[in-house]
Amino acid sequence: MDISQALALAAAMLATGLAGGVIAGMLGVGGGIVVVPILDLALGFLGVDPAIRMQVAVATSLATIIPTSISSSRAHRAKGAVDGDLVRRWGVAIFLGAIAGTLIASHVHSIVLSGVFAVVAFIVAAKMLLPLDHVTLADGVPHGLAAQPLPFAVGTTSSMMGIGGGTLSVPILTLMNYPIHRAVGTAALFGLLISIPGTIGYILGGWGDPRLPMASLGYVNVIGFLLIAPMTWISAPWGAALAHRLSKRQLGVAFGIFLLIVAIRMAWRVITS
Repeated sequence: MDISQALALAAAMLATGLAGGVIAGMLGVGGGIVVVPILDLALGFLGVDPAIRMQVAVATSLATIIPTSISSSRAHRAKGAVDGDLVRRWGVAIFLGAIAGTLIASHVHSIVLSGVFAVVAFIVAAKMLLPLDHVTLADGVPHGLAAQPLPFAVGTTSSMMGIGGGTLSVPILTLMNYPIHRAVGTAALFGLLISIPGTIGYILGGWGDPRLPMASLGYVNVIGFLLIAPMTWISAPWGAALAHRLSKRQLGVAFGIFLLIVAIRMAWRVITS
């Protein structure tokens, strides 16, 4: 790769971090919904083996979500939008689900992760874009052991997609009549419970793979992390401030449009693979 290509890649990584941080703060999604598809494109440009390309994108995204989630959750906590009780009730299941998802993702072809990403993003985008604000599945968030498969599934799927949990937990919580701004703020903290075990798992799962790009710790690419993470840390509070200036419907539509764009891109990759 010549110097011009290297500079172009660095610029793309910095722009990705900026956009990812704003979206992380605004939507509680940890930025992965933007970082993963762009990293997938960049890694393809570099000639990384398609069989592990999504693993590298997902793992690197999760690594960048660690500082982003800290920054975003602090900003939301300052506004009183983080539900500590819900974090205690869902936290362990989300953490364990993230470990399970990482184990699965480390042993499947990259195209499987693209398919999971596309399907989930389409479903959630439809929920957020259609006029379904009045539709609820429950009057409140369920309690007890019977409710634990739900956060476990959030952790599992999120770690397979390289996202912080908000992409799933925000629409799920709003379907249970939970306020969206509080859901977004709490989801930012869920991102930390997903990104830490997920990052460690992907480092171990990809350790020593000869197909990995340069400067990788397992599936986590250090160059991508170093360039993206600072920008997401800086820009996440901007998104959090923006979130509290938008109405419930505006926030939902913004969320849905982003997810739809990403879903189409991932679905195209699956179809053309």
